[in-house]
Amino acid sequence: MAKYLVIVESPAKVKTIKKFLGKNYEVAASNGHVRDLPKSQLGIDVEHDYEPKYITIRGKGDILAKLRKEVKKADKIYLATDPDREGEAISWHLSKALKLEENKNVYRISFNEITKNAVKTSLKQARDIDMNLVDAQQTRRMLDRMVGYRISPVLWAKVKRGLSAGRVQSVALRIICDREEEINAFIPEEYWSLDAQFAIPGEKKLLAAKFYGNEKGKMDISSREELDKIVESLKKEKYQVVDVKKSERVKKAPLPFTTSTLQQEAAKALNFSTQKTMRLAQQLYEGIDIKGQGTVGLITYLRTDSVRISEEADAAAREYITNAYGEKYTAKNEENAKKSNAKIQDAHEAIRPSDITRTPVMVKESLSRDQFRLYQLIWKRFAASRMSSAVYETTSIKIGAGEYRFHVSASKIVFEGFMSVYTSDEDEKGENNLLLKSVDTDTKLELKDLEEKQHFTQPPAHFTEASLVKTLEELGIGRPSTYAPTITTLLARRYIVKENKNLYITELGEAVNNIMVEAFPEIVDERFTANMESLLDKVAEGAIPWKTVVSNFYPDLEHAVQAAEKDLEKVKKIEDEVTDVICELCGRNMVVKYGPHGKFLACPGFPECKNTKPYLEKIGVSCPKCGKEVVLKKTKKGRKYYGCEANPECDFMSWQKPSKEKCPECGGYMVEKGNKLVCADGQCGFVKEKEKEKQK
Repeated sequence: MAKYLVIVESPAKVKTIKKFLGKNYEVAASNGHVRDLPKSQLGIDVEHDYEPKYITIRGKGDILAKLRKEVKKADKIYLATDPDREGEAISWHLSKALKLEENKNVYRISFNEITKNAVKTSLKQARDIDMNLVDAQQTRRMLDRMVGYRISPVLWAKVKRGLSAGRVQSVALRIICDREEEINAFIPEEYWSLDAQFAIPGEKKLLAAKFYGNEKGKMDISSREELDKIVESLKKEKYQVVDVKKSERVKKAPLPFTTSTLQQEAAKALNFSTQKTMRLAQQLYEGIDIKGQGTVGLITYLRTDSVRISEEADAAAREYITNAYGEKYTAKNEENAKKSNAKIQDAHEAIRPSDITRTPVMVKESLSRDQFRLYQLIWKRFAASRMSSAVYETTSIKIGAGEYRFHVSASKIVFEGFMSVYTSDEDEKGENNLLLKSVDTDTKLELKDLEEKQHFTQPPAHFTEASLVKTLEELGIGRPSTYAPTITTLLARRYIVKENKNLYITELGEAVNNIMVEAFPEIVDERFTANMESLLDKVAEGAIPWKTVVSNFYPDLEHAVQAAEKDLEKVKKIEDEVTDVICELCGRNMVVKYGPHGKFLACPGFPECKNTKPYLEKIGVSCPKCGKEVVLKKTKKGRKYYGCEANPECDFMSWQKPSKEKCPECGGYMVEKGNKLVCADGQCGFVKEKEKEKQK
């Protein structure tokens, strides 16, 4: 009979850990959380010192009953949930649900990787539950519940039932909305580039160079007139090299992955969503059945914002690199040094392979294609992080033409270092290296060709999942465990849509954000949310009592909710907007309602009459192509655009709202961008201020 009971979160870990511990140990799983706040109510007693009211999660009764039987048989109980705040809280909830406080032989153990050594070492370092970590998780859960349960009904009243607000989710939504507004208001500015091709004495290939500026420094060419003046002057000049600089440049090895950087790199290199990356990483962490080895945890814990590596893992990696690549490829200790990030919540390691000698090739046949690709990315990044810097030899020259200057530079890699294992798209490749060796100061050159190109500045890029994660991390909003669920929720609620990696706001998301910004500005304020995260960190450190944070937050939230309910009484409920469209089935005037994809027309006689129609919102502008009306439309995924009501006969469409005014320069149509009207033809470039509406 087993003397010891180990309780883990996931059933996937049971088999792996049981194999490490032997017959004296029984290993069982809680399947995640077993207690939570009730779904039917706030679940926080605001009248009595903000005490939470926890209940057993539906469906967990049988699991708890089985665990109680195992508890009775065991001499010692080890709570081995995940090594973070969430895991600490699950251990505490298990302790309460199983009444383990009555048993003195209850211990908390945690391990950063599911390996025999890590699991056995954790048993020797068994400890009590860390109530500071539990309190930090409990505070986050309560703050999220307060925001969700007090604000969501306001959205139900004014937009549609079933919508939700969230403490981190609502800030992320605002960030995406703000970027969309920036893009829509962006006005392109013209600029020109001038590239030259030069013949070098004795060389067949031409040297490509770019216009740099004049003797005083860099110049931008902002118009055709400026360009023509420069080109006219250049025709009279002779060309020669006036400056040659040779130098060595060092490119440092990348840091090992954190949750955020793994999500970003997997999106960029593998085209994985944040959710997919986390799902696959969870599988690699919990254990994969490897041929000849049994079930093995391949990577360390996946939720971390630390780049720290244990001394043992660091030493093993250096030994592996020295043996596989040679001494000079192994980094010196100071090369990997990095100051710790003040926002790091726990003493976790970075994400790394649990065993550096288990190369991707060795495990490939035991993994799915996507598991392999992610493991390979993590393995290569970690190996690279323990390797020497890459070294480039760079040559930069300036070519004089009277007062003007052209510039050309090239880099040649002289020592690959970490790049023999890990490279990214940003790693440069020089084509001018050999040609630059043929020139020195005063080398005369012959101009063979000048290529002029017109360009326009580009608006800020739409957020992708990867760039949104990066922004949330930089602003200190959310934590490693929240990035993927936040984006997943926004997509599931149809507040945003994803098209070709880019995230776009939907009409529904815009409506929700407008109410949040108007009624709850503090909740969607980046600095307020980031400050709340730092307060949670202080709770985890034991520096602030958790009830101080909750008791300071709730009264202000309640006041904001009451004020919003009062102010928004004046706002006509969106779904009650009556139109002049008559229902052909029953004769009633149809009303505008919100659905998952935005607005649609519905008969107010529902459920007797279930007639619905697409809602085409006319904007009072004639189609520039056929003269019919322009209407507000949505793509299949819900992104807004403006198109002709005669579609598909007329294919006119614009992402920006067209104006009634015609462009005085070219006669084309103009679009609204913020407080300006801009010609839709980028080659024209006409811009004017919008006329202010006449005061009534």
